[in-house]
Amino acid sequence: MPGEDFRSELSAADVGSVVQARDVSGGVHVHRVREAAPPPRQLPGDVHGFVNRSGELLLLDRALDGDHQNRITLVVGTAGVGKSSLVVHWAHARQDRFPDGQLYANLRGHDAGKPVTPLRVLEGFLTALGVARQAVPGDVDQGAALYRSLLAGRRMLIVLDNVATPAQVRPLLPGATGCAVVATGRGTLPGLVARDGARRVTLRLLPEADAVALLEEAGLAARRDERGRFAELARVCAGLPLALRVAAERVAAHPWTPLGELIVELRGERGLLDSSGHGDDADAIRAVFSWSYRALPVEAAALFRALSLHSGPEFGAGVAAALAGTGPRAARRPLDALTGAHLIEPGPGGRFQFHELLRRYAMDRSRREDARDDRNRAVRRMLTWYLHTAAAAQTWINPQERRVALPQAEEGVEPLEFDSYDSAVHWYERERANLVAVTRDAADHELLEHAWKLSVVLRNIYMRFNPFEDWVATSRIGLEAARGAGDRQGQAELLESLGMAYTQSHELERGAESHGAALLIRRESGDREGEALSLNALGLVYLRSRRLREAREMFERGMDVYRALHDTHWEAVLAANLGEARAELGDLDGAESMVRHALAVFDERAERGGEGNALRLLSMVRRERGDVPGALHAAARAVGIARRYGNPAWEGYWLLELAKAQRAAGEPGDALQACGRAIELQRPLGDRVREALAWDGAGEARRDLSLLEESETCHRRAVDILRGFGGNRWPLALALDNLAVTLTARDRRAEAADAWSDALDELSVFTDPAAARLRARIQDATR
Repeated sequence: MPGEDFRSELSAADVGSVVQARDVSGGVHVHRVREAAPPPRQLPGDVHGFVNRSGELLLLDRALDGDHQNRITLVVGTAGVGKSSLVVHWAHARQDRFPDGQLYANLRGHDAGKPVTPLRVLEGFLTALGVARQAVPGDVDQGAALYRSLLAGRRMLIVLDNVATPAQVRPLLPGATGCAVVATGRGTLPGLVARDGARRVTLRLLPEADAVALLEEAGLAARRDERGRFAELARVCAGLPLALRVAAERVAAHPWTPLGELIVELRGERGLLDSSGHGDDADAIRAVFSWSYRALPVEAAALFRALSLHSGPEFGAGVAAALAGTGPRAARRPLDALTGAHLIEPGPGGRFQFHELLRRYAMDRSRREDARDDRNRAVRRMLTWYLHTAAAAQTWINPQERRVALPQAEEGVEPLEFDSYDSAVHWYERERANLVAVTRDAADHELLEHAWKLSVVLRNIYMRFNPFEDWVATSRIGLEAARGAGDRQGQAELLESLGMAYTQSHELERGAESHGAALLIRRESGDREGEALSLNALGLVYLRSRRLREAREMFERGMDVYRALHDTHWEAVLAANLGEARAELGDLDGAESMVRHALAVFDERAERGGEGNALRLLSMVRRERGDVPGALHAAARAVGIARRYGNPAWEGYWLLELAKAQRAAGEPGDALQACGRAIELQRPLGDRVREALAWDGAGEARRDLSLLEESETCHRRAVDILRGFGGNRWPLALALDNLAVTLTARDRRAEAADAWSDALDELSVFTDPAAARLRARIQDATR
């Protein structure tokens, strides 16, 4: 029967936390875990013209010999020596050794911006392994545990490029044999060798013969009549592959200029360098960069400098055009010139990226050659492009959220437009790493309005996908920017954003604190609509914390505001929430009145999400009244709406109420089936709290069927999950009580007493009537 497999071990993909932030109406967008995710193939393209390094390739091969746990190989060496090229080339050649795929991440440990965090890398790896975006944990330890579980039994290669510290690597190590890790870095990373058993391969400068071979492969083979000078050019480039490739491109672009003249020019560049004490290798690279840079057309050189102002890991033509102050078509020619000179590297999907050394060089040229006002104008154009494009994406991803007034786009800025939800989400996913970086750029350049408004727009996108690290980071940046600008509206919006992020990640106390601060500002500023939003948000936090009387008060006050504003949609949302609070407090008449009002509004407005949620609440009220047929009818209608619209989040939650009504009707088999289906739906969605509720319901149904051993297993799963999430003491108390009831039925009274004792501890903070009744029943049972 459906849900039968939920008796097996928990899937490794069932972590994370998703809760409804405001209401359940609006567009229907389904995000499922891929049923059979293809093996990830994340390696960058193989290096063209790779030469020799046979000794190092052999050392990498030897690292695969044997069956050692956590096989880690470090490839270390100076900047520009070709570490990434070596590892990527080797990995492509050894794909047959890793049939389950390859994972790749550039940790950017030596970039000018902040290094990539392990949690961010885990998010990318987990989604590549088939975990839905919403199901990715927001905690690095939980994410690492899930990652290790998914890698167990697989043969995969994990490439971690540009590592700065062992702390970046350790959460990304597999926990069992079968997978290999290759990391690159400039430092020797002794901690990974001593503690984690890594093997180190040190990459030296290319020998002269290999450097000459690389020059030939990179385009100089046609100049064999001047081959005698290749070794001289290699020496000027210090045998560094990055410098050799850039120099080779410059030589190839001047086929009629004698190589000797070009080498003299290059030597002259080294003489022009300031005495910065970088050393021979660094001076060689900077000289080659300068030599190529000075040969660029004026517009390409200006774009090269401007691109350094973008601190994200990669960029598209639209951003380049905004930085240049031209349209995308006009930016294409200088982009082609830069890629042709190997000063930026093209990537998939029309994207581009800098080698970190070239970015630093471009930043230096910009500081030397561009006026501060010009640099600030370029940054402003870039940020305006991001702000308007993100707002366009929001209109598809989350259209019902309040919008902020955007600053007018400057001349030369052409934001993207989208024609579908999928295209908007694709842009968000592609730009996600840049969005945090450019929000920080806005604050650093004192473009405070851009910083806080971009943070608000991103909030409206983030609330769909729960990237908690990004969400909290941009909200904090935006909040400080709004404070710096003295914009009280902006402060309230960003406090609300933080409140939502904290609440959805089950940090309920911090969520309440942030929403409370937003409420004070909105009340002081006379923002009635914002005040009502904050009241509802606080009410939801209190409802989840089972601070029921406070929740009821917030919802009642919010309803009054929306009624005065003649906003029937939000009045209905608050009415449904108020109905739930009243039902939990035992006020069934008051609850039914509110729920029926909400149901009528949602039905009239054809808001099916709100209608289904109201039906769920109506079923709860009827069940508490003893009207079991009425409860079954309402719950079945709710689940029918969820299935008709293909929304697994609705269905997974509303099935829990249907199962309760089925148990009340003496149909435990149907209840068990409903709980099994709910578990299956919650796994890819990642709401572990609701999954725990489904396990607990399954345990009750199995107890009704006299399947006591399986009932115990289900209740223990529920308890284990709920112990991992603070702020969920009420459902934990219920699960502990259910576990104790089952243990008593199995004549294991001592264990039952322990479970009941734990349940009483969890109940100690609650004073509502239902909690008082449960506490009294447990105390009677343990006397």
